[in-house]
Amino acid sequence: MIERYTRPEMAKIWEAENRFRIWLDIEILAMEAMVDKGWIPADALARVRKRARFDVARIDEIEKKVKHDVIAFLTSVSEHIGDDSRFLHVGMTSSDVLDTSFAVQMRQALTRLIREAQGVFEVLRKKAFEHKDTVMIGRTHGIHAEPITFGLKMALWADEMRRNVVRLRRARDVISVGKLSGAVGTFSSIDPFVEEYVCRKLGLSPAPASTQIVQRDRHAEVFSTLAIVGSSLDKFAVEIRHLQRTEVLEVEEFFSKGQKGSSAMPHKRNPVLSENISGLSRLLRGYAVTAMENVALWHERDISHSSAERVIAPDATIVLDFALARFRGLMENLLVYPERMKKNLERTHGLIYSQRVLLALAAKGLSREKAYEVVQRSAMEAWRGGKDLSSLLWKDREVRALLARDEFDELFDIRYYLKGIDAIFDRVFVRKGGSA
Repeated sequence: MIERYTRPEMAKIWEAENRFRIWLDIEILAMEAMVDKGWIPADALARVRKRARFDVARIDEIEKKVKHDVIAFLTSVSEHIGDDSRFLHVGMTSSDVLDTSFAVQMRQALTRLIREAQGVFEVLRKKAFEHKDTVMIGRTHGIHAEPITFGLKMALWADEMRRNVVRLRRARDVISVGKLSGAVGTFSSIDPFVEEYVCRKLGLSPAPASTQIVQRDRHAEVFSTLAIVGSSLDKFAVEIRHLQRTEVLEVEEFFSKGQKGSSAMPHKRNPVLSENISGLSRLLRGYAVTAMENVALWHERDISHSSAERVIAPDATIVLDFALARFRGLMENLLVYPERMKKNLERTHGLIYSQRVLLALAAKGLSREKAYEVVQRSAMEAWRGGKDLSSLLWKDREVRALLARDEFDELFDIRYYLKGIDAIFDRVFVRKGGSA
């Protein structure tokens, strides 16, 4: 992940210091389990706990020679603990350490992502109530449809983010699996008790069955979840980008004093944060494809997945962590223009009321097809000539024959379209609970 996007808290999870610390924890916990069963002497464990340490630079130096990261790590630790190193890594294979450690790191990363996603939910919930009654036009196919409120749009997004929090929690459960079952997963040189003990201490579950590795369908599910969350952010960002277009300008990203939008055009105020989020979401979808490619490995294991995971794991979690934080900040500072929303709502001269007139005519006895024909006739004239729909419709003899003037005028009350907003908010924020 390029440095300018690195979030320090997430990046630390993937630094060598944290990775080797977890490796050492796994090795010592395995010794604890063996001491518990009386398989190795307790005094050896005490000495190892006192002396065990590692040096990242020394591990790198050794790895250059042995070309094996776990052997380099064990060699570095052994240099500190001496003869008792014979009790380290007993019956274990490298992937016992690597995959169990990877699960711990992914669990740490997902815990942070869950927290960030909850923060996005909260800012969307706040915006939803703030703009619950801020009327705007709803659009389908990019074309004016019927009125909604900006708060309703925010409630929709909040509900989606709640689902994303659930997805991330489920992903954390799926990945929280370790294994210490030996070279091909048969426990030939290590007892299942050791695996159960180590996993329990690390907050993991033992893989019910494994080969030399934890099976990668789990990882594919996790990275697919990250891509789904990213795609939600992309969806929100694309909407903001559309709403910020000059011809629309119903919302706008905050533009700070001294900020510049173009090297050539001093007037430019561009939705750069939203565009950035859209770009990052593409990376996340790509990482998900890579994770799915990692599912199919040869027999009990090959290492074609390993090199890819060393890239996609830190990159995907850092990218999503950054994107969530960026989107939260964008929404906290979003500029909303209710007057522009009202102006845009009125641009089509009442065409937004066409369905209600259609239904009223059908209720008076016209067939739906005939009612559609009557309303569309005036609607097309209003569209072409920029004329007021209600005026054109009231001139229509078929309309006046069926509707009294007060009945007709009532059809153009915008409150009719907003009467379900409270019920929707009740569903999203009361029945489902007010938090993610």
